[in-house]
Amino acid sequence: MTTPASRKHREAKIERLELRASPRQASAIRQAAAATAKTVTAFVLDAATVEAQRAIADRRLFRLDPDRWERFVNALDRPAKEKPRLRKLMRRPSVLD
Repeated sequence: MTTPASRKHREAKIERLELRASPRQASAIRQAAAATAKTVTAFVLDAATVEAQRAIADRRLFRLDPDRWERFVNALDRPAKEKPRLRKLMRRPSVLD
């Protein structure tokens, strides 16, 4: 059975990113990669991906027709104790954790 994590590792890496770093930055990155038992590439990709997800996390666009918008606003205006699904969602780890 293929899990999302195993698909992630098998995804073809065809894009190339290049960057320049000072000797101090490169040394810190190499040390951090070694400390986390990752290659420099894996460490930089993981760190950059987390930071990218963080940067776009609150910049999502969604559109609703007027009826759904009204229901959405009404749901937001209800007291938190009436939002069990929101409470459950807030207990889950986010991309920012």
